[in-house]
Amino acid sequence: MNASLNMPPEDPERVLILSYAPVTGRPALAALLALDEALAQLLRTTSQPAVGQLRLAWWREALAKLDTAPPPAEPVLRGLAAELLPRGVTGASLVPIVHGWEVLVEEEALDGLALARYGAGRGSLFVAAGTALGAAGDPLAQGGEGWALADLARHLGDGVEADAARSLAAPKLAEALGQRWSRNARALGAMAHRARMDLDLPVDAPLPIGAPKRVARLLWHRLSGR
Repeated sequence: MNASLNMPPEDPERVLILSYAPVTGRPALAALLALDEALAQLLRTTSQPAVGQLRLAWWREALAKLDTAPPPAEPVLRGLAAELLPRGVTGASLVPIVHGWEVLVEEEALDGLALARYGAGRGSLFVAAGTALGAAGDPLAQGGEGWALADLARHLGDGVEADAARSLAAPKLAEALGQRWSRNARALGAMAHRARMDLDLPVDAPLPIGAPKRVARLLWHRLSGR
């Protein structure tokens, strides 16, 4: 079972969305997205579940150790230590992100419970980012879960599991985006808006990255928080 990061590094919408974060917090958000991409890449390059579980266990332990020891010579971990820890985000609080990705390795079939675990785990990236960005009172958990599930649905394509992921993602995104996001959280709100726009596309349609209507919607969110 594979899925990939919602915003690949070469994506121009990623650059736009990162610019919505407070200047001092942008490196922290970028570090979190680099962690998400590293975990996605791990799954893409692992064909045996047992090997995938071992590799993910290494990440769990390495993240937890950031709270008590210097990071190893691994760029993503060094970025997290440098940018997240000084902002009050602990390494232990990042471990649930790994738990979310583990669901795709552990489960042969993704039922509703498995999808909920995945969404809550990977989606906790929004909660960590909210702490790093100084966002309070924003619907971070709902937005993060909806973002994670919408991205998974997009990469699952068609079928029962993809439909189930979409069904779970849609109300979470609707709830999150029905509220006004604070200025410090608008990069995350824009990620949630992007996930909702992706979710609205036909299953087999290519993502219209950088299309004027998409960019205009993201810009409106930056200005209004809606």
